Amino acid sequence: MLNVFHHLMDNLRKRIDKQIDFNRGKNLFNIESLNSMKFIEDTVKSIQGLSLIDKETERLIIDYTTDKCLREFCRINQYFSFNSEAKKNLRNLYSDLFTTIKNQSKPIEIIAENHYNNLKDWLTKTNSFAQDVYVDQDELIEPITCAEYSAELQLDILKINITEINSPVLDIGCGVQGLLVKYFRSNGIEAYGIDRLVQPESFLSFADWLEYRYGTSKWGTIISNLGFSNHFYHHHLRNDGNFLEYAKKYMQILNSLKNGGKFHYAPSIHFIENYLEKKKFNVKHFSIGNYNFETTVIQRLRK
Repeated sequence: MLNVFHHLMDNLRKRIDKQIDFNRGKNLFNIESLNSMKFIEDTVKSIQGLSLIDKETERLIIDYTTDKCLREFCRINQYFSFNSEAKKNLRNLYSDLFTTIKNQSKPIEIIAENHYNNLKDWLTKTNSFAQDVYVDQDELIEPITCAEYSAELQLDILKINITEINSPVLDIGCGVQGLLVKYFRSNGIEAYGIDRLVQPESFLSFADWLEYRYGTSKWGTIISNLGFSNHFYHHHLRNDGNFLEYAKKYMQILNSLKNGGKFHYAPSIHFIENYLEKKKFNVKHFSIGNYNFETTVIQRLRK
């Protein structure tokens, strides 16, 4: 029975992946693109078939679909941000969709039209800047993503001497593969990473940095290359930016350092660094070659 269950789940996941790939990169705010978005035949059959399975399996499939959708939005634009309420509302959207298709209360074309309009409304409510950015763009969107750089390049940018680093290490926004985390671990350094797109392992966690619990006096070193501070700066400039939440999380990160621990990140964010208490934190800035940004290293001073 267990093998039958796994086979069923694999088939359902593959069909969901196929559906998301069909609409991959399409612009919800472009009329032609929105009108072209539809459900492929496999998707309709799969959802209709959910009436034959138990509620727990259906729950798992709805969770999987919600997660895949969130990952696709994050792939399209790294600055999209989704809190717990946004994720819950998206899941409810998919739960309602599955119920509507199973009940066959409307023609599938109408269900699809309503769904993608609901998805557009949801994105507008959660990330209002999206409409301004994409309303005049083409049917297919060019992703705004963050590249994953080699471990050696990141060490150079972040001004890290591997022989002097204090553990444990946390990489905020470690990337899909967690290259720097794996580099540290291959050199005998206890290191962990979090990211919204990472492939989870025992030391790599799928997590949103605004919701992650960093702890208190826990980390010897925290790093973030073109990650947390880059997004903080982005929200600082936006009219609808989540500036206060980033500021609170920034202080939580600093307080999660052990005494003497360091936070290495790029780019620098002077607009908040200038207000740190000098008795508690030592702030250093470094120019990075021909790059148009600086790196910051903050050390939590010993009491």
